[in-house]
Amino acid sequence: MTGPTPTHRNETAGDRFDPITLEVIRHRLDKIAEEMQATLLKSSCSPIVKEGLDASASLFTLDGTTLAQACAIAIHLGTLIPAVAAIIAKFPVDQMREGDIYILNDPYCGGTHLPDFAIVMPIFAGAGQNARPIALAATMTHHQDVGGKTAGSVPTDSTEIYQEGIRIPPVVWARAGVFDETLTAVLRLNVRIPDIFIGDLHAQVAACKIAAVRLGEAAEKFGHNALLASFSVLLDRAEAMTRAALQKLPAGTYRAVDFLDNDGIDIDRRIRIEVAVTIKDGMIHFDLTGSSPQVKGPINCVPSGSLAAACFAVRAITDPAIPNNGGCFRPITLTLPEGTIVNPRAPAPVNARTATIKRVTNTMLKALAGVAPDRVPAPNSGELLVMAWGGQRRDGRMFVTGELLAGGAGAGNGFDGVDAIETDATNCMNLPVEAMELDAPIRVRRWELVAGSGGDGQFLGGRGQLKEYEVLEDVAGTMSYSHRGERHFVAADGLAGGKPGGLARSWITRADGREEEIPSKIVTRLGPGDRVVITTAGGGGYGSPESRDADAVRRDIADGKVLPAIVDRASTSNSGS
Repeated sequence: MTGPTPTHRNETAGDRFDPITLEVIRHRLDKIAEEMQATLLKSSCSPIVKEGLDASASLFTLDGTTLAQACAIAIHLGTLIPAVAAIIAKFPVDQMREGDIYILNDPYCGGTHLPDFAIVMPIFAGAGQNARPIALAATMTHHQDVGGKTAGSVPTDSTEIYQEGIRIPPVVWARAGVFDETLTAVLRLNVRIPDIFIGDLHAQVAACKIAAVRLGEAAEKFGHNALLASFSVLLDRAEAMTRAALQKLPAGTYRAVDFLDNDGIDIDRRIRIEVAVTIKDGMIHFDLTGSSPQVKGPINCVPSGSLAAACFAVRAITDPAIPNNGGCFRPITLTLPEGTIVNPRAPAPVNARTATIKRVTNTMLKALAGVAPDRVPAPNSGELLVMAWGGQRRDGRMFVTGELLAGGAGAGNGFDGVDAIETDATNCMNLPVEAMELDAPIRVRRWELVAGSGGDGQFLGGRGQLKEYEVLEDVAGTMSYSHRGERHFVAADGLAGGKPGGLARSWITRADGREEEIPSKIVTRLGPGDRVVITTAGGGGYGSPESRDADAVRRDIADGKVLPAIVDRASTSNSGS
């Protein structure tokens, strides 16, 4: 076997590739996306990106097809697809120039929710009159604050998008390398922490620029035309492999239903998510007819969110060795009825759409559990608990900080669920205690796993976590607090006889000792000495609890994973052995 042979420059688009060269190009594209991601994370200013990793990077072909993705946030990677499509629809690629930079965040113009800003930059190869666009670099970052009625821009009580922050349709931010200072000034004026916000935007630009350098080097090595031809081959092969994988699954329509706690406004009203998944002839269709009508509160989700969920679900049930590019997504179609929770009409609020995307993803996978039993575990905690604090220090400095907390993963056929871990469409990290305490006048008092919160079964669901925060200072009652929780009222189901996971619970203990329950979602004020206590939900269990191995039960007891009822069951079981 010989090594890869560089293709000569200026070859035609019809040139064929030997498998080794094609694999070299594929892996180079993947590494470029990963280097974009590393640049993005290391260059950002806000803790939610530096520590929480809430940002993503991708490469796209000139027609807006995903070419390569970093290992990042599935929601971002999916929602970048319509974002890039919106930009190239308004600004044709053949009119782009080297150094152009495009920006958007409006959910109703290709975005997802207002804190997620997309930056897109064309990548050129060659120089001077020979320069030609060969790809698009795209990044998406969740910004710590983008204005709106509450610090952190995730108000769980918003009733229209105008309350959630500044909206930017697809526009040019830089033309031929020269930034629009008027737009920059407008952006700075509408956010609470402008230096951090602009710093994070420029980190996105830096990630796109490193992609331009690396892809330009690849074009020089393999030839512009040959590189472009390889893109088509890689996409077609991923599509063929995905269709073949879907054809191996039993054809039919599979259904599932789940519920969100509430919309943040009507606290006692559960929100229905219904999915029918049809697999046939190498295609897969997700129909969300039957899901609740759009709601007053901000858990409405524009169509890009369900697309991201569907992309993740397909990747979860097919071979992970299939190259991860837009070819994988070509067999996917969706039905998203207008005016529903998954396709709202403007100006419906959407800032809490992550909760909906995660529940849509869970429900899609729940429907497919019988189709791919070795790949689909029990439902998980279904929450990325997002909290935001904002106010003013004694020295006059403004601060906005956030926290991202996960619950337990669902157990699967042959394994326990993982404790306190991000699952499915989200892939963020919590903030280390030191990072939070440096960023805001908040002390973390406790942090532990919650015994017994994982669903019982032959294999246990993952446990949720408990975290307690104390406010240290405040200026004239200015500290705002937003809490966007889930699974406070609707537990994660077990699978194959497993038991549901434990519910989440959060409350505020005021400085005077009063205790206030948080009904899943709230916007409130905090003062010095107030404490917020969070417990996240557990994942569902898998299989009959009576089938759990006795040695595993003894380890559960020793590790403090289970509640007394499980200990009693284990004692009874062992007494007869």
